[in-house]
Parts: sequence; structure tokens; C-alpha cells
Amino acid sequence: MIDHLICDCDGVLVDSEVVADRVLFDTLSQTFPGIDFRASVKTAFGQQTSRFLADLAARFDLAMPADFLDTIEHNIDVALAESVSPIIGVRDALKRIGLPAAVVSNSRMARVSASVRRAGLDTIFGPRVFSAEQVERPKPFPDVYLYAARQLGVEPARCLVVEDSVSGLNAARAAGMMTVAFVGASHIPAGYANVLTEMGITRIFDRMEQLPALVDAALRGEFGDVQS
Repeated sequence: MIDHLICDCDGVLVDSEVVADRVLFDTLSQTFPGIDFRASVKTAFGQQTSRFLADLAARFDLAMPADFLDTIEHNIDVALAESVSPIIGVRDALKRIGLPAAVVSNSRMARVSASVRRAGLDTIFGPRVFSAEQVERPKPFPDVYLYAARQLGVEPARCLVVEDSVSGLNAARAAGMMTVAFVGASHIPAGYANVLTEMGITRIFDRMEQLPALVDAALRGEFGDVQS
């Protein structure tokens, strides 16, 4: 039985990953001209910006400016405020689901809360918004999901998580939660569903109107003991 629905934010509630990737690429290219960051930026999907930048600095032997993370985060926040939009159909889908719902994200709390408000979802989630800022380790570690479960007073095994990234799916599964994968955001590359299938993810959907039926199946016990 499932008691609680938990949603990632970027790429599940708001179509923000493509905006953040564009800002990352533009800011990196302006700061380090002569390096092509296109392929690297694609690997930022599902990562905290700080961790992505640390890996990038090591890979290219870059000396990042002291305030570079703050600059990128500011630029992303500005861009999201100007152009982020909710995932098509997400509000109607969530309103049809008769479960309490929470948000669990790798992004900073201020950004997550702002995105939830801009998507018109704050009345659905209320204060049940959690960020990796609140734990020691971000996704793909399970810490933020386990923290959310404790705060919500729910057993992890009785949570159903909607994620789009491999790191997020791995984090939720490591926390002992059931998962469904959403692949309908604009940043999702061709063939991504096949990658998830090869990982053992069996419940994959690309339109938010399909989510209520998936939740109903979980409530009926049709997922059994299969996490994904």
C-alpha cells in the first residue's frame, strides 16, 4: 500500500532542466572561452550544480572563480523566473490523485519553493518541500528521501516517487521507495526510456495525464514488491 506521493521538482513539476543547462553552458563559455562545454553540460542532468562544477574543474583542470557557483545559481534563478513553465498537465494530474504529496529535490530550497509557486502547485504541496540542502549527501544518495520520509512520518516503503533522472531514481530506490519514471520533459534525450529500461525501471510514462492511473495501480497493490 502507498501512503504518500513524492515528486522531484526539476523535470517533473517544472520544465526547468533545459533552462538551467542553457545558463550553465553560456556562463561557462563566457568564463572559459575556447572550451566546448556542450557534451559536459549534458551530464549535469540530476546533479547538484556544486558537484557538477567540482567534477568539471577536475576534468578540465580549471581554476573556478571564488564566486562562480553563486554567479551560476543567480543566473539560473533569473532565467527560471523569466521563462520556467510547469510540466504540461501536472497540476490537473496531481489534483486527481487522492494522496498527500511532497517535493524532494537536489536544488536549493529557495529555488524549489519558487518553482513550486510559479507552477501554481504550492496549495497542493504546502510545506512538504524538501531540498538536498537539508542533508549531508545529495542524490544519488538516499539521504534526502529518507529525511523527507521521517519528516512526513511515513515509512519509505509506503512512498511512491516520481523522478526523471537516473540519480534521482537510484536515490529513491536506495531509500526503499517505489518509483515511476517521467520522460516527458523537454530536456529528455532520444532513447532515454531505453536506458531506464536497461536499468530495470519498468514503470515509465511520458504524459502527466498517465500519472493518476499509475498511482491507482500502486494503491491497488499491483506493483507488488517491485520498486521500479
